[in-house]
Amino acid sequence: MKTSQRNPAFVGDDGNSTTSTLAMSSLPAETPTEAEQEADKSTGGREGERDTWGKGVEFLMSCIAMSVGLGNVWRFPFTALDNGGGAFLIPYLIVLFLIGKPIYYLEMVIGQFSSRGSVKVFDLCPAMKGVGIGQVISISMVTTYYVGIMGITLYYFYDSFRNPLPWSECRAEWGAVCVASSQGNISPGVSSSFSASYNSSLNAIGPQQQQQRVASAELYFLKEVLREKEQIVDGIGLPNWELVIGLFVSWMCVFLIIRRGVKSSGKASYFLALFPYVIMGVLLVRAVTLPGSLDGIYYFIKPNWGKILDPKVWYAAVTQCFYSLSVCFGNIIMYSSFNKFGHNVHRDATIVTALDTATSLLAGFTIFGILGHLAHEIGTEDIGKVVKGGAGLAFISYPDAIAKFKQLPQIFSVLFFLMLFVLGIGSNIAMTSCTVTAIRDRFPNFKQWQCSLLIAVVSFGIGLIYITPGGQYMLTLVDFFGASMIALVLGIAELYTIGWIYGTDRLCKDIEFMLGRKVGLYWRLCWGVFTPLIMTIILIYFYATYEPLIYNNQPFPTWAYGVGWTITAFGVMQLPLWMLVAIIREPGNTLGEKIRGAFRPKKNWGPSDPLLREQYNKQIEHELMPKRGQGFWASIKQNIFG
Repeated sequence: MKTSQRNPAFVGDDGNSTTSTLAMSSLPAETPTEAEQEADKSTGGREGERDTWGKGVEFLMSCIAMSVGLGNVWRFPFTALDNGGGAFLIPYLIVLFLIGKPIYYLEMVIGQFSSRGSVKVFDLCPAMKGVGIGQVISISMVTTYYVGIMGITLYYFYDSFRNPLPWSECRAEWGAVCVASSQGNISPGVSSSFSASYNSSLNAIGPQQQQQRVASAELYFLKEVLREKEQIVDGIGLPNWELVIGLFVSWMCVFLIIRRGVKSSGKASYFLALFPYVIMGVLLVRAVTLPGSLDGIYYFIKPNWGKILDPKVWYAAVTQCFYSLSVCFGNIIMYSSFNKFGHNVHRDATIVTALDTATSLLAGFTIFGILGHLAHEIGTEDIGKVVKGGAGLAFISYPDAIAKFKQLPQIFSVLFFLMLFVLGIGSNIAMTSCTVTAIRDRFPNFKQWQCSLLIAVVSFGIGLIYITPGGQYMLTLVDFFGASMIALVLGIAELYTIGWIYGTDRLCKDIEFMLGRKVGLYWRLCWGVFTPLIMTIILIYFYATYEPLIYNNQPFPTWAYGVGWTITAFGVMQLPLWMLVAIIREPGNTLGEKIRGAFRPKKNWGPSDPLLREQYNKQIEHELMPKRGQGFWASIKQNIFG
């Protein structure tokens, strides 16, 4: 008797075969031996068989935990405020519609269709394999400093249990310049040191500035936590041992969650995705009940229509959307590669992109409600005075506001920093898993826990750089040259590779084969025209407006720029390097044959199941046949409109 064989990776979330899955009835069912069953338990699956999420909802929760992170809490509110307030939402939503959502769906589709990680997925165009490798390099660098921030968060979380809060009062060594954050109104004639810039210099206080008063929360962050140096010409110093403990605990949490791959991280995703919303809800309720909170919220959403045509505002909208959703870093491709073949990624992409925006607004209301109260307490109507961007919003402005709470400030401080830690861990799990998956796709005999442990140990060692007195200088340097520079260039290369070398039309046929649904004109126009074009314009604007990097109002030393540009070159040069390797390795009698072959999908490209891949190859060959031999404009029309 013949039984139907179905690989669980090609079964829909409802337990039924997808519309495109073949009935595999030609082979007898195999009963695994006891030894194989034991191996399954220890490795998370049969050898050579890719793990899949336990449930489809685990993929959705993991994507939410990845995309909803620190950028929503401290980057979006300040970016919106600095770029027109409520008016910023218009360019942001347009950018989300034309860039964020299309790329998110594209990466989900291509990862799930091929069951390949962010490097191996470029089997669709071997010459562009360097895009995936460069993205892994970039995300690995981001991971090292991201967990450094988690270490600082744990430091504040631990201190939040103290009574009084350690940043609420001045210390003798800070001198007369300090004013306790626990105090209310600052006496008339004494100016607050609060400014909109995180990079304000506190150590270089000259005689002419002696009347400037600095909040104890700010001095605590810079002098006690970071122990920041005025400059790094003479080196970055040694790590703060208390932050080393926080860094170690953070990496231990990441390792324990990813040690069994999606089998373990999928289970943790429920908590990592949902718990921050519980805390955010509690903090929002508390925020709106504080005096002055509504003024802060109104200040946040008040539109400045004069800025809506400023190109800087649109650039800010693109970068906020790009980094908030974590597109073009390889994370989304990696997560979706563990999906079952017929999983509804269209639905998930819509949910995650919408929820990411809603979370940013929710965080903005919460943060600015509390900052509105802070402005009320210090007696100023200009809420912009108490707002700091970036990490300063989380580690200076918010703690300063919490210190002024009359009742149980410790509770709200604990909740806030616990929320930050959970958000950060959720994002970092995705980034670290991306690197692990890329390595294990290349070296499948390398066990999951071994690879995870190796990356955790190496990244912990590198992360010590960011918790030194000069650590914030290095973080700024690596973030700019290692994340922004590399991600933009390789992200654009990814879009043109999939949209025009592999082809938008073929991508749409892949989606129809996988999900059994036609692809609308909106997706075709975005993938083929709008998204790559807008990203190219952004890259040109990025380089046209480039200014030397500064921190603490000081330029970086020459050696630091050398390090920065070396990092950028190392990431971007993966593209031509692996293109050359692919051309050399490609069989062919002439250089032209080798080049053409290197830009065509590998023979094993397609669904990982052999029978499905055979069906796909026959179908795609038949459907692409009319495209061959067409003229230039006809080919373009075919690629975009089908």
